[in-house]
Order: sequence, then C-alpha cells, then structure tokens
Amino acid sequence: MIRILTVFGFGILLLSCSRESSSPGKDMSSFLWKTTTFPASPGSDFRWKTEQFADLKIIRYQVPGFEKVSLQKKKLLYYLYMASISGRDIIYDQNYKHNLMIRRTLENIYNTYAGDRAGIQWQAFHVYLKRIWFSNGIHHHYSYKKMEPGFNRRYFEKLVKNSSIAGFQLKDGETLQSMTKFLSFLIFDENVDAKRVSKDAASDLIRGSAANFYEGVSQSDVENFYKVTRDTSDKTPVSYGLNSKLVRDTEGKLVEKTWKSGGMYGEAIDQIVYWLNLAIGVAENENQRKAFQLLVQYYQSGDLQKFDEYSMAWVRDVNSDIDVINGFIEVYGDPLGYRGSYEAVVEMKDPIASERMKVLAEEAGWFEANSPIMEEHKKKKVTGITFNVINVVMESGDASPATPVGINLPNSSWIRINTGSKSISLDNIKEAYSKAGGGEILKEFCYNEEELKLATDYDDLSNKLHTAMHEVIGHASGQENPGIGSYKEVLKNYASTLEEGRADLVALYYMLDPMLVEIGVMPGLDVGKAEYNGYIRNGLMLQLRRLEPGDVIEEDHMRNRQLIAKWCYEKGQAGNVIEKKVEGGKTYFVVNDYEKLRNLFGSLLREVQRIKSEGDFEAGKALVEKYGVQVDKELHEEVLKRTESLNQAPYGGFINPRLRPVTDAAGNILDVIIEYPDDFTKQHLEYARLHSHLPTYN
Repeated sequence: MIRILTVFGFGILLLSCSRESSSPGKDMSSFLWKTTTFPASPGSDFRWKTEQFADLKIIRYQVPGFEKVSLQKKKLLYYLYMASISGRDIIYDQNYKHNLMIRRTLENIYNTYAGDRAGIQWQAFHVYLKRIWFSNGIHHHYSYKKMEPGFNRRYFEKLVKNSSIAGFQLKDGETLQSMTKFLSFLIFDENVDAKRVSKDAASDLIRGSAANFYEGVSQSDVENFYKVTRDTSDKTPVSYGLNSKLVRDTEGKLVEKTWKSGGMYGEAIDQIVYWLNLAIGVAENENQRKAFQLLVQYYQSGDLQKFDEYSMAWVRDVNSDIDVINGFIEVYGDPLGYRGSYEAVVEMKDPIASERMKVLAEEAGWFEANSPIMEEHKKKKVTGITFNVINVVMESGDASPATPVGINLPNSSWIRINTGSKSISLDNIKEAYSKAGGGEILKEFCYNEEELKLATDYDDLSNKLHTAMHEVIGHASGQENPGIGSYKEVLKNYASTLEEGRADLVALYYMLDPMLVEIGVMPGLDVGKAEYNGYIRNGLMLQLRRLEPGDVIEEDHMRNRQLIAKWCYEKGQAGNVIEKKVEGGKTYFVVNDYEKLRNLFGSLLREVQRIKSEGDFEAGKALVEKYGVQVDKELHEEVLKRTESLNQAPYGGFINPRLRPVTDAAGNILDVIIEYPDDFTKQHLEYARLHSHLPTYN
C-alpha cells in the first residue's frame, strides 16, 4: 500500500531517571519509562489522549454518524470489523518469527504474576509489553530497532517463576527453564536480530533484517529467484512474492510458503474468510458483493491473479458508503519490497466532506498536464481516480495502533493505469490527532509571530490538503518508460523512499498554485505558505526528535522528507530561498521566497520522476544517500534538548472502538452498539483472549 504517515505530535523519550544499559548483569532497578495518564479534555467528558509512555502517546478516535446508519450497514461494519481483527496475529509473526511466543509469554506474566506489582521494574515490564503491542512485536514500529526492555534478565526470570505455568505455551520437550533462557537471549541480547528491516546498502539486506519474510536465503537468492520467476514480457504482471514467505525446502530448493487457507497463516485466514462471507450477505450493492467474493477466493487460493481481479473490482466499487482494505498490502516491512504485511482498515464515507474534495480527483488530468515533469513521463490520460474523506471504524495489523492518515491503492501500476485507483483521507484520525494536542512545539520552532500565525490559522487545512494531493494526484501521476518493469524491483531498497518523495513533491508543487483557490479547496495561498513552512521545519528539524543520538535515518517517510527539505535548502542557498537563522542559541529555518521554493520543488520532482520512469538506480541511490540518510548531529542534539521539556511524545497510536452486536434469543442481530474503550492495556489483553488464531510456533 502507498500511504502517508502522520507527522503530528512531537517530543522525545521521557525518562523519570537516568537511563541505564539493559546488558546482562546490570542493575536495572532504577530504570523506568515514565507513564503519564491524562484526564478528559477541557469542556468535554471524552478523553482524546489517555496516556503517554516511552516515545508514545495513546489516543482515542470517534466515529461520527455511526448510530444513524441502517441496521444492514451496521451489520456489514461489524462483520468487516471482525474480519479485520481476526488477522491480528499475522502481523506479529510477519514482523519476527518469535514475536507471538514473546508476546504471549509476557501477557501470561501480566495476567498471572503473583509478586509485587508496585515496583519500578514491574512498571518498566508493563511499559515494555505496551510497546510490544504498539509495535506489533519487539522491534520499534518506526526505527525498526529492537527495543530495550528496561528491566534485566534476573527480573525476567523472577517474573516467569512467579507466574502460572499453565499459561506458558511450551514446545514438546521444552522446559520452563529452557524457554526462559531462549527468550532472555532474544529479548536482552542487543546483537541478536537487532533490526526488523535493514536499509544498509553496504550489507545483505535480507540477512541483516529480522522480518519473517525469508529464511535461509540471501539478498542475491531473492533477486535471482524473481528474475527467473517473473515474465518480463507480461504487461499485466502479478505482484510476485506479495503473499508468501520464501524459504529453502529439505532439498535446498527455494520455495514460497503461501499465506492462504490451508497454508501458512491458514488458521487466521479461515477466520477472516468466515466473517467476509457474512459480509457478502449484507453487501450494499452488486459491485461490493463481487469484490468481497473475489477477496474470499484470493484468501482461499492464494492466487495472485485473483488478487488483481479483486483489486480491479474494489476500484470499480465507487458507490458504497462502507468500504474495507483487508489483505497483504504494505511492502515497507520487506527490505526488497516484495512481501505485503497484513493490514485492515474498516471505513465509512463522509459524504459531505467527500463531495467538497472530489474536485481534486475530477481535475487530476489538469494537474498531470501542468506538472513540471518531462512530457514523456506524463500519463496521456488520467482515469478512474476516486477520492473519499472517510471515518475509520476499525484498524488492525500494520495499520494499528499506529495508522496512516491517507491511503492510495492499489499498488499495481498497470491496474492504476487501466482501471484506476482509490484514495482516502482518514478524517476522524486527523481530528483525534488535533484534539490530542501538540501546539507547544510550534511556539518553540516557529521563527516569529508571522510564521506562528500562519501555522495556527492554516496547519489543519494545509495538512489535509497535502495528504489529499499526495494520495490523489501524487501517487496517481507519472508513468514508467516501456520495458522498465516494476520500479520497486529496479530501484530496490530506495524505491519506497523515492515514491513517497515523488508524491510529496507533487503535493508541494501545487500547494502554492492559484488553481486550488479557483476550484475552492483552499481560501488563499497563505495555506500553501503554511505548508511550505511546516514541511521545511519538519524535514530539517522536528522529525529528528524521533531518532536517538547517533542514529541515521532509515524509515522511508523520514528519509523522503529530509531529502526534499535538505536538497531544496542546499540548491536554494545562492538565492537565499531558505535561510538558516541562529538566535539565542536556537536554530530556525525560514522560507524567504515561496515562489522560488515552489520552483525548487518542481525541479526535484522532475528528477525524481525521471529516476522512477527510467529506473535509474544509481541516481536514486545517490540522491537518497546524500540527502536522506545522514543526520546533522549538532542540530539533532539541539532538537532533542529543545523538545525535552514540552512533554509531547513523537509518536501517536490509537485505541480502537469496540463494536458490540445486540441479539435476540435466536442470535439474530437487532442492533450494533459502538463503544469507546479508554484503556490500552485492557484492549490488547481482550484482543489476545478473543482473537488469537495462530499457533505460537509456526
């Protein structure tokens, strides 16, 4: 899936005391990730932000209009909700082959531990478990680094010994002692499976990554396997490797273990299929019913051609008020970009907001024709683009608890050209981020009152417009040259960074275009100026709060933002387009000429599109490595210092609503009630109890 991640909410790691190493033998008794709980918002009894720990804040979102939809649509939403959460275990196993064992062991400890629960180490254990729930495993959801537990091996052994043995799921012949030793090795040894996804171009990306998409293979094995497997003459190729794990069989031959009913992850997939079949019975229309049926057939067969049929049927379903994304979609978790992580988003269309914004999709042809990219790289005809503003009802897998704020699908280039694409903006998610706060960061990093006023007046609108254009006209624009093949295979580990950067650049280029005022989606060009200020501010400074000292940037969205901001700063120095100001020991980056900055965005867009269209790997590599990876250490230290006192965690994630059916004595659904839980721990323990469908050891 192509998606734009949120950049709302700023801050750094919060510690109640000095940080100590979690190496074996170290005393961790004084270590504690600070947890802060929050009351209801002023003037409201709804708590948007419930708690904050480590580098995370936990937020709730509302689903406006749910109570008013028909019973048929409520049933449909409930069945899709259940299908969504049924695949939750899959993302844990995909992220790391030992995640389910670790998560279930720690959940059992939390549920049954008979010792003291008031001490610092217990609190550190609890925070570590919450971080695992947040990241769907033991590696950080954004940096991909293995997370430090915050307590030592000795304490972990104590936790195991004082918890119910009945709750531990042991392998045949395994003892509690051997299991504890193995888990201690995985959790506490910082050199074991240290990165879920490695982007280090100097190393073997597969062997350097802990993600559970490959076993017993190297990067060259994977690349050679798909060179032989794919048909380069096929103009409608399937997404090779999207729904399988590549391994060696007993004879050493490379084979794919397909994720399907009766195959790998079959137990969870059968549950997804069960609920999708119920959804078919209450579908809104024939187009939606057909799409659901094809999705079921794909899950049952694992046939990627069937997935393409489903994707086309899904794109054609433009009249339904209820929609769902469910499948193996996101490829960021695979360092080579083949395999899709399980993801589900259940959504309701906001008809009023969608009608207001649909003009962007209607004018997509104008935007393409007036783009600064080379003529041969433009689409001759832009068709089938749908854009909706939606409210999320449920998210699962790679979309939860951390979520995108905009989505554009399908990934397949030929389907996008021949059939079209769908873009959505997750409006209630953006609303929840806004309600959860974070305005103090603007006061700290805006250079003057003029810049602060622009941000205060227009940031909400400019963020929404940027997201919409990123998805609708960004990802939908441009085309590859004939014979290039899949840009993801050609550009390899740089493909996602460059594609996200390309979509951002399209949005940025048009944010200062009078056309947006003319078509009525923004009141004036000050909205574009606010977006330019914010993008440079974030790309060069604010996003650095997400890194620890000494880190380089590896996450694709962070790389693309710094690449764009840093390139424009460097190229615009002769004209003083962006000025670096240092006053009172504080650094600011100030846009002096918005029109010249727009031209720089256009020039970089032209080059990034050329790289993608021509499959120029070396140019793409040089661009990303020079501008997107390395961090200015002094500036990084300054950002961390300036944000430390603001008490704003840099990452936000969500507690999902709960849908509860009301039934009669015969089990018929009379109504579906929506509830808004406010306890992150209770929600994930509930999920573990009710929706664990995979065995601990796959």
